[in-house]
Amino acid sequence: MDHNKQCQQCLTRIKASGKYQALLSNKTQVFEQRLDQNFPRLFSLLLTIYDNQYDLYSHIEALVCELLGSFKKRKISLKRSDELRVLNPSWYRNEQMVGMAVYVDLVADDLQTLITKIPYYQELGITYLHLMPLYLSPEGDSDGGYAVSDYRQVDPKLGATKDLKALAVALKKAGINLVLDFVFNHTSDEHQWAQKAQQGDEQFQDYYFLFSDREDADQYDNALREIFPSVRRGCFTYLDQMQKWVWTTFNSFQWDLNYQNPAVFRAMTQEMLYLANLGCDLLRLDALAFVWKEKGTQCENLPKAHLLIQAFNVCREIVCPGVVFKSEAIVHPDEVVKYIGKEECQTSYNPLLMALMWESLATRKTELLQLSLQRRFTINNDCSWVNYARCHDDIGWTFDDADAGELGINGESHREFLNKFYTGSFEGSFSKGLGFQYNPENGDCRVCGSLASLCGLEKALISQNQEHIEHAVARIKLLHGIILTIGGIPLLYQGDELAALNDYSFEQDDKKKHDSRWVNRPKLTTNMLVASNTEGTAQHAVFTAIKKMIALRKASPILGESDTQILLLTQPNLLAYKRSHATIGTATIVANFSEFPQTVSLHELDVEDHLELTDQISDTRYTNVRELTLAPYQILWLTK
Repeated sequence: MDHNKQCQQCLTRIKASGKYQALLSNKTQVFEQRLDQNFPRLFSLLLTIYDNQYDLYSHIEALVCELLGSFKKRKISLKRSDELRVLNPSWYRNEQMVGMAVYVDLVADDLQTLITKIPYYQELGITYLHLMPLYLSPEGDSDGGYAVSDYRQVDPKLGATKDLKALAVALKKAGINLVLDFVFNHTSDEHQWAQKAQQGDEQFQDYYFLFSDREDADQYDNALREIFPSVRRGCFTYLDQMQKWVWTTFNSFQWDLNYQNPAVFRAMTQEMLYLANLGCDLLRLDALAFVWKEKGTQCENLPKAHLLIQAFNVCREIVCPGVVFKSEAIVHPDEVVKYIGKEECQTSYNPLLMALMWESLATRKTELLQLSLQRRFTINNDCSWVNYARCHDDIGWTFDDADAGELGINGESHREFLNKFYTGSFEGSFSKGLGFQYNPENGDCRVCGSLASLCGLEKALISQNQEHIEHAVARIKLLHGIILTIGGIPLLYQGDELAALNDYSFEQDDKKKHDSRWVNRPKLTTNMLVASNTEGTAQHAVFTAIKKMIALRKASPILGESDTQILLLTQPNLLAYKRSHATIGTATIVANFSEFPQTVSLHELDVEDHLELTDQISDTRYTNVRELTLAPYQILWLTK
């Protein structure tokens, strides 16, 4: 039968069903319009993903009714927001967007207390607040909350669902967008689905990958990459009670979901829409590269993973089109960009920029950063990078080895150097970080540490070397200056604006000491805030500089929806790029990644030398100059 005819017959049958008809009302017309518009795409995707599923049509019918049910539960205020954002689809791409990621209990006591912190975020200029996972999760180790036991229950230590809804309303009134995590690759082993599976319920055993024979597990495991090798070798965990092996890509208490079962897609779609209906504006899609599994492959970045995300995206378009997806794909840079698009994720973390800014600080050279950005920074004009310098996680050196090879750099050796440099074991390093997840088979390792400590502030404060303190502060300003100007949504991490240092207290906590990422998850204290407001301190220098740069960004439309051109410089210590817009004009940003002054000609910056230029950061004016000299680690935002 013709595909279009199949699709139309399926939709007609669904609309005629008693269950669908019972959900209709005079307030569901918008849903019906969106369903008519998007159903052909959804039908095609599900038919491709589940091509061998004998009862697929019944799943599609149930899914559509579930989508309608979620739409009816969506508050009127959120539906109005959806309609406005449909008329302004690039609402998240302007210069007003400035983000921060926080753990609720590390910046406040609970959700109610966090509401009292809103004036602080407003003063700083934050318009996008990402609350790290705050759902019910196992006591003790929960992978920082990414082992979810119940998507619909807030961790009791943080409050209740009503508190989260109240926070969402308060943030909306303050002009701050709420970002929540959609952790959809896995659940915790305490989730009700996993609990029922352990009790022998075959329906829910099919929600996961469970094998009685280790050989069956090995058919997958032999080709997989180990993510947490120091915690557990391989990607499967043996369950004594069930006498089965369960797929656990990350930790043994995080069970990977089996999306080969369409019931799992339906169930997780309902969880996704529940989170959207709480009032969030963006959903961060966690570990999306891992969601589809096939034997004989590495089970990362597979074609059906993309189709699955596209199917989630269509469901979002039908129910809550004002919500935006954010991709968290910490994989090879050529794979990262494949998740970015109107049909998949409208925004995406930029791990390449993050990693190579740190690479440039260590080497004092920007050649690899410059080359990589020239090739990979440009993305779909309807989408946006989320640019960050640090986050709750580790730093993995995800650059392209072929790019490095063109510059005479051996990728494996260079990663070894970077790990040594940022863990402070390389002679002359300014940094103080910790290694994370060393793999004894291939020597692979990542790095943890707070931004300030990795930038050298911790060591400098210990030695009380004033020049080193100034250099560390300048590095912090440099990294934030780039993420605020290069194009996309800048995302700060909690405490970075206060120059928070490493927190080693986790080493005395049996539940955390195995996970060095806790070193960059300090509890923000009153003393930190006092230091940031005390003139003469490094913390004050960092806080005032970041606050000023955020204000400058928000007052500069050229830093919103405009093109970014990475400039090719012969000076190896500098990075430069131009932001341009047909009607707004241009701005040129140039950054010195060296502790020594560096000079660049205006010709190389593609700037006419007879113009009067202004550095927005220092408010310095340059008239009739042919070249500029940058101080150590200085960044200039040049406008005509």
